[in-house]
Order: sequence, then structure tokens, then C-alpha cells
Amino acid sequence: MEQAYRRTKKGFDIGKFSQYGIYFAFIIMCILFAVFNPVFLSLGNIMNIVRQISFNAILAMGMTMVIITGGIDLSVGSVLAIAAVVSASFIKSASPILPMPAALLIGLLIGAVCGLFNGVFVTKGKLPPFIVTMVMMTIARGAAQLFTKGRPVSGLLPEFTYLGAGFFLGIPVPIYILLVVVAVSHFILNNTRLGRYIYAVGGNEMAAEASGIKVHRIKLFAYIYSGILAALVGMILTARLNSASPVVGSGYELDAIAASVIGGTSMEGGRGKVIGVLVGALIIGTISNGLDILNVSSYWQQIVKGLIILVAVLIDRKGAR
Repeated sequence: MEQAYRRTKKGFDIGKFSQYGIYFAFIIMCILFAVFNPVFLSLGNIMNIVRQISFNAILAMGMTMVIITGGIDLSVGSVLAIAAVVSASFIKSASPILPMPAALLIGLLIGAVCGLFNGVFVTKGKLPPFIVTMVMMTIARGAAQLFTKGRPVSGLLPEFTYLGAGFFLGIPVPIYILLVVVAVSHFILNNTRLGRYIYAVGGNEMAAEASGIKVHRIKLFAYIYSGILAALVGMILTARLNSASPVVGSGYELDAIAASVIGGTSMEGGRGKVIGVLVGALIIGTISNGLDILNVSSYWQQIVKGLIILVAVLIDRKGAR
């Protein structure tokens, strides 16, 4: 009955397509770009794509945790900025009193505090996640501007810039960091009780609470995790650019949401896979890179991305039915 209901008149299974369609779409996309320009499949270009999407993919891992619980986090771009400028300021003046690892820890702590703010007002304040995280987006961006007086922080230590611009065994360091984040996120969601609770809260919050799950703690974890990963991206991006700007990260929350939704995470909560989100980030990065190679205007790229997100959400809603 359920399978028959989920099929269209032509026998097309929407649920199956929403689950596996992105993988086929990604492969077809790569083939098309390679046909139009063989440079696309060069090792250097592939490495460039993965390095570029590492920032968005890490953000999307935290965003996915939040969306699975039935929430949303619009503040990641601004949290990224405040963590970046504060940690960069400390790193620039790093000394034996405050070594670089401590400065990095301060940046991650800022992300955790911002996530805690979001989680507390969503769970205890009973406010809509959209409103709470939009407020944090404004506060964190303003704090970043205030902290730096609107000026970028530059002249960072070479040891720090290695995190974003360095290579290890011929592979960019951000890719290693991405793999660690993917592995940790996958382990949490698929191999821990916490992960099962995250899905349960997003699937049916009232039932989860009735079964004894501390719903507020689960949501707090999701928002704190998202904040920490946003801060991590801020520091990696700063290391990559050798500069921290209070305006960095503007609009990054949209790309993170897009990667999550395209990767199969349901906006209604309760469903999402880490590997799918990684592929979603790869699709966004591949579109940008491929269209750049074909000299397509950035304005058209935004239109294409928007349409892909719309289609992904439509497929998700059809699959949920």
C-alpha cells in the first residue's frame, strides 16, 4: 500500500529518488561538465573543488544536526565571523602566555556559547528557531564589527595559516579536517544513543518526550555542535585567507542549508544522512566550479542553485507523503 501510494501514475517512486537520486545527479553532472570541458576532471581541479566545498560541508554537518531535530540555524555565517576575528586577534599576538592552541580553543568556545544561546532560547524560551537564530545572526555580526571596528585582522602566524593553506602528503589540510568532521558526525548519528535520540526528537518530539528523552538536552547539543563547527570553519577560512574580516561568512548559512536539503535532510525533521549531505555540498561546489570553467555568469549560478534547492525540497515533500 505504502509503496503503491508513493508511486506516480508512470510508476516512478518519489521516495526512492529522493534517497538515491542525488548520487545519480552528481555523476551525470560531472559527466556533462567533463564533456564540455575536459579540464573539469583534472586532478588539480578535483582537488580544488573538494577544498572549496570543505568549508560549506563542515557547516552543513552542524546544520544537519539542527534540521534533523526540527530546527534551523541561520546564525552560522555570523558565528563564523565573530569566532574568526576574535581567535585571529589572539593568534596575531600569540605568546607563551596565550599560545596558539589556546587561541583556537577560544574561537571554538565562542561558537559553543553562541550555539548555547540559540539552544536555550529555543528550548527554554519556547521561541521559534528561525527567530532565535536570526537574532543571533544579527548580534554576532554586530559583535564582530564592534570587536574589530570594521577592520580586518591580518598578519597571522605561519603555523596558523597552515590549517587553511597547507598541504599534507599532497592533499590540502582542510580536506583532512572535513574528513574528521564527517567521521565524527556519522558516528554520532549512526552509532550512539545520542544519534538515535536526535532522530527521535525530529521525528516526533511529543512521543520522544513521553518516552523519557530529555528533548531540551538533545536540541541544546545540536545547536552547540552547529556553533562549534561554524567557529571551526571561521578559523580554517581565516587561515586560508591569512586574514579575518567581520563580514566574512555572509550568506554561508544558505549554502549550508542547501547542502543539507539537497543531501536528503528533511526540513520537517527526523531524517538526514551525513554522506548525503556531503554529496549535497559536492553538488553545490561542482555547479559553481563547472559553470566557472564554462564562463557562466555568477548571476546565473545563483539562479541555478536556487532552482536546485527548490526541486530538492519538492522531492523531499513528495517523498515524505
